[in-house]
Order: sequence, then C-alpha cells, then structure tokens
Amino acid sequence: MYRYIAIAAYCVVLFLTLRDIRIFRRTRFDSYRKGAIKGIVASTVVLLGTIVVEVNAEIGLVIVFIGLYINRKGIRENVFNEANTVERLLGKSDIN
Repeated sequence: MYRYIAIAAYCVVLFLTLRDIRIFRRTRFDSYRKGAIKGIVASTVVLLGTIVVEVNAEIGLVIVFIGLYINRKGIRENVFNEANTVERLLGKSDIN
C-alpha cells in the first residue's frame, strides 16, 4: 500500500514539474523556471523515497514527504486570465 502512495506522489510531482516547464517555455517568467528546477530536485527526492519504501515503509514515506515539501508552491505571476480548469491543469497560459 505504501508503495502506491509513494508512486502517486512521484507522478504528481512530475506532472507539476512538466506543467511548470511548459508555462516557463511559453512565458519566460523566472518564477516558473525556479519552480521547474525545484520540481526536478523534489522528484529526485521522492524517487529516492519510493525506492526506500520497499525496505522500510516509514522512512521511505518521510523521504517522500520531504520531497513534497521541497516542491511547495512559491510566489508566481498570474498567467491564467481567462483559462478554464482543464487549461490551467494542463498549463495552457493566456500569455504568449
């Protein structure tokens, strides 16, 4: 069960990192570049935690949660003016 929690956290971090990369490539805002870099570091930590979960579930989940903490959202520019929920989820920004 813990393995699936760790894998789900890893997928979420990767998805949000790819979303930040897509927004950065469209807008060139520095905050999304920093978010993508933090996401890459966080995904590495979460992947390490996913591997450790197989040996020790509690320690592995602590490492996963540390990775999720690293991936926390910072202050970002507003790039979604008229985008609906699905467009925001996929990273489609109104600014080109």
